[in-house]
Amino acid sequence: MTRPEQEDDELEAPRPAGLPEGFRIDGWELGAVIGSGGWGTVYEARTVADGTPVAVKVLPTGALGPGQRAALGELVAREVRFSAEADHPHLVRTHAVRTLEAPELPALDGAIALVMDRAEASLRDVLDAADTGGPIAEAFRVLRGVAAGLAHMHDAGWVHGDLKPANVLLGPGGRVWLADFGLTAELDGTHAHLPPLGTLDHLPPEWWSQRTGTQGAVVRPTADIWAFGVLAHQVLTGGLHPFPGATARARSLAAQSYARGTAPLRLDAGLDEEMRRLIADCLAPDHAARLPHTAAAVASRIEAIAGGPHRRRRRRAPAVAAGLVALAAAAVAGAALLGGGGGTQDDDRDRDTHTVSGTPDPPAGEIPDDSDVPEALRPVIARAAHRCTDEEITPALLAALIKAESNFDPKASRPQSEEYGIAMWTPSVFRAWAVDGDGDGDKDHMSPPDAISTMSLYVCWLDQRFKQAGLPKKDLPALVAAGYRTSDRTVIEERGVPERVKPHVDKVMRYLAEYER
Repeated sequence: MTRPEQEDDELEAPRPAGLPEGFRIDGWELGAVIGSGGWGTVYEARTVADGTPVAVKVLPTGALGPGQRAALGELVAREVRFSAEADHPHLVRTHAVRTLEAPELPALDGAIALVMDRAEASLRDVLDAADTGGPIAEAFRVLRGVAAGLAHMHDAGWVHGDLKPANVLLGPGGRVWLADFGLTAELDGTHAHLPPLGTLDHLPPEWWSQRTGTQGAVVRPTADIWAFGVLAHQVLTGGLHPFPGATARARSLAAQSYARGTAPLRLDAGLDEEMRRLIADCLAPDHAARLPHTAAAVASRIEAIAGGPHRRRRRRAPAVAAGLVALAAAAVAGAALLGGGGGTQDDDRDRDTHTVSGTPDPPAGEIPDDSDVPEALRPVIARAAHRCTDEEITPALLAALIKAESNFDPKASRPQSEEYGIAMWTPSVFRAWAVDGDGDGDKDHMSPPDAISTMSLYVCWLDQRFKQAGLPKKDLPALVAAGYRTSDRTVIEERGVPERVKPHVDKVMRYLAEYER
């Protein structure tokens, strides 16, 4: 398999240079780097006089062209103005603005420094460290804080414009702050204008179809509501985005497909029903449909939900996990006697699947009960396939792909082409797309749940790429099989199944026909 080109996740300016630890900006001394964004770098720092911890965001200006410098000046002025006018416990404060005098560091001489409240971590840090499949610790406390801060901003006539996990800070004593107000804009009636910047993962679908005028791109409070819906889904699922795709651009394409009505909204199966409805409302496909769901209404709904009972995802105890491994081994051995391979038994935690056992006529796309797909793999395949919102990516198609690749053998290998495991992953390609399919914290191309979950993610992305390229919809299953064997670019350039992989694709299609009978 060929790895597709990597794509940028954000629309941003060039990365800034760094400052040494111990560097002083007036009465503050810098420490280690906390994080970097598109326009600058944030450092931990302390007030020299009394040791009070703060954070300092440094925004270099020397390498910027006149247009970029003007845009940066607008961002800083907007952030400072908003911080001066806003007063809320869930909004981070900017205490001072300074201009760096550092002639010995020409790239940073004249940089702008913002001195702010210091957090212990960002929500992005927490999500990066979380296990996927369940809510982060204190999930509702975080969501309540974000919603309350957002409601205060909207009530005061401001739009955040860049709500995302990196811009939610977690401070001591359980504090939750919205931060990074560089793209915050004051409403002029129903909307405001912003520079065409932002994070692709959290931009609403209408952003892509509007034109950027001389004042910038139009932004409304409903854009923040969309971003909150994405963020809430991530908080409650350990970081899972509600739209499939291995890159932010792929996920944005999936969101646009949903907004056009060509793909359903398929949220994570383990969400509490009330939160599922709330997130679906926030992710209504257009601005008009989101208008009734104000930030204040969202905050009230979260308060009500947080005060009542919720379902939580079941976590496997170590002893139970060991028992499932033994059960999986027995299932693999039984499947091998019948000529198939095998995999591991996935846990039954909130499966997003249809029941197939004892069903003589399964729903379209599901795996028939009398098929040769090993029973231990069926829930793994079904759950993986149902993560994709595109109707072509079914359990039957995944099963056909796996059978053609490895005949369900978890130890299959083709060393000459560096392809291994049940989904025949090239390890370097797997690492770029890897999904933890069994919840054990590892992402291993030889683990059937990990390999199959990652296969589903990748072929879902291929399906969206081929739709975007205008390839015939009726050919998508065959094109996906071809793309998995070659690459998205090869299939798009040849406008169909390449001749050299046609025998393999024909095999996949035969298996698919058997599973869809």
